[in-house]
Amino acid sequence: MPKSSSKSQAASKSADSVNNSTRKSPGGKSASVVEAFELTAAANGNVLSPRLFYETVQQSPLAISITDSRADILYVNPAFENLTGYSSDEVLGENESILSHKQTPLEVYKALWSTIQGGETWRGTLVNRRRNGEPYLADLNISPVFDSQGSVNYFLGIHRDITEVHALEQQVQHQKTLIESMLDAAPVVVALIDAERKVLVDNQAYKKLMGDLHGLEPAALFLEVLEKDGFDLATALAEHRSFSEVEVRLDIAGRTEPRWYSVSGTWVSELDSTVASYFGNGGEPRCCLLLVASEVTALRQQMERAKLQHLRASLAEQERVQGMREALSGAIFQLQTPVNIIQAAVGMLDRGADSNKLREVLDQVLLSGQQAMDTLRGALPEETRESQASVNLNTLLQDVLSLQTDAFLAGGVVIDWQPQTVLPSITGRPNQLRSMLMRLVENALMAVAETDRPQRVLRVATVSHDDCVDVLIQDNGPGIPDHLRLKVFEPFYSNWKQPRGRAGMGLSLAQETVNEHGGVIAINPDCNEGCQVRLTFPVRSAATSYDEGMY
Repeated sequence: MPKSSSKSQAASKSADSVNNSTRKSPGGKSASVVEAFELTAAANGNVLSPRLFYETVQQSPLAISITDSRADILYVNPAFENLTGYSSDEVLGENESILSHKQTPLEVYKALWSTIQGGETWRGTLVNRRRNGEPYLADLNISPVFDSQGSVNYFLGIHRDITEVHALEQQVQHQKTLIESMLDAAPVVVALIDAERKVLVDNQAYKKLMGDLHGLEPAALFLEVLEKDGFDLATALAEHRSFSEVEVRLDIAGRTEPRWYSVSGTWVSELDSTVASYFGNGGEPRCCLLLVASEVTALRQQMERAKLQHLRASLAEQERVQGMREALSGAIFQLQTPVNIIQAAVGMLDRGADSNKLREVLDQVLLSGQQAMDTLRGALPEETRESQASVNLNTLLQDVLSLQTDAFLAGGVVIDWQPQTVLPSITGRPNQLRSMLMRLVENALMAVAETDRPQRVLRVATVSHDDCVDVLIQDNGPGIPDHLRLKVFEPFYSNWKQPRGRAGMGLSLAQETVNEHGGVIAINPDCNEGCQVRLTFPVRSAATSYDEGMY
C-alpha cells in the first residue's frame, strides 16, 4: 500500500478518536471543533495527532477560542475561562461580541473584520470585559482557518490580558513626560552629549540659547572654551572625570555685552538595551556627558559695574599721568632743538671764534637748558609696571565700550560690535592694554566727529587665527591718506582739524604698547571707508589647565 494511503487511514482513526472523545466530553463541545484540529493535523502530514493538538490547546496558558465564520464560539480553553470569568457552557454558541466593551471604537472592529474576512491575520488591542463587567485590555491575534478548498470556515483567537503591562507602560511614559517637562521648565541649559559630541537630549533653555547663537551648538561652544583651557574630552571620558561650576564667556554677535554661564559636567552610563545584555553579557555601556549650564550674566554684570567704577577711577589717574607725561615729553622735545643749536654754536666757537664772552654766555645757556631738561625728565611721573596675566581681549574691549557709552550717545555713534564667540587668550598687562584700546577708540570717535556723513559708525571686531588674535577698530571718518599711514605713528604728529588738546602721541604710545606685547599695529590700506586699525597679538604659548580636583 502506498505511504500516503497509510497516512490517510491513520488520520481518519485519530480524527474519529478525537471526535468521539469530544462528543462524550462534559459540556457537549461542538464536533465542529474536531474538524479544525483535523485540518491542523492534516496540514502537518499527520506527524502530530489531533489528540496532541487538542491537549496542547487545552493546557496552553494563553486564552484560546475557536469560532465559526460568523464569530459564534465553538470552543474555549480553560485559560479563556480563567481570564474572562465565563465557563465554557456559558459561551459556547454565543457570539464573540459577548466580550466586547463600548470603550473600543467601532472603526477598530470594522478593520478587524475586514482583515480576517480577507484571509489575513489581525493583530491588535481591544478593550474587553469580563463576566463581572470589569474591563481589561486584550492583546489579540485572530487568524482565519482554511479548509482544503481554501475557504474560511473558522477563526482562531488567541489573546492575553495586558492591563498591567499597559499600566506600567503608561506610568513609564508619564514619568518620561514629567521628566521632560521638568527639564524644559528648568531655568538652566541642559544637554546630554555622546563621545562624538552629538547632542542626544536637550531642553527648551538649550534650544533658546542655540537660537540666540544663530544656530551654533551651545554644547560645542562650551566644550571649545573648556578645551582651550586644558580640558580634553577623550581623556575625561576614559577616566570618567567630571567638572563643576566652570565659568564660560560667550560673546554673541550683535550684543554689546557677553553672556556668562557656570558650566558643570557629569559622566553618565547609558543603559544597555541589547539582547546580549539580558544575562549580563553585553558590551561596555556607552558613556555620555551631561552638561548643565546656569546663566550668571546678571551676577557678572553686577561685578562688571563695580569693576567699571574702579576702572574709571584707575583710568582717570592713568589719563592724568599720561597727560603729564605727554606734556612734559613735548616740552623736552621742544627744548631739545635749541639745546642742539647751542651745542652746535659752541662747537663752532671752539673751532674759530675768539669771543670769550660769547662763549661764556653760550655755556651758561647750554648749562641752563640741560638743567631744565633734567628737571623736566625728573618731573615725569614714574610709569607703573603691572604683572603679566592671561588676557581675553573681548573682555578689555567690552570694558572700553562700556566706559565710552556716554560718548557714543552724545556723538550719535552706532557701535557695530562683532566679537569672536570664543576667543583665545593672550599674555599681557591688562591695564596697559585697556588704556591703549581706550585711546584707539577715542581716536575713532574724533575721526567720525570730523566727517559730514549722516551716519557715524564705529566697528569693533575680534578674530583668531592659528597662532594670533586680531583686533579691528574701524571708523567711517575721513580716513588716512596712504602717504601718511606710517607718519601718523611718529611722536607729536597730528592731522586733526580740531586737536582738542591732543599732542599727537596717541598712536605712537599705542605702537609702543603693542610692540611690548610682541604684536603689530598697522593701518589697513585696503579699507574703503574711513580708517581701520588692525592690532595683531600672539596667542599665549601654554594653556592653563584646570586643577585636577575639579574633575
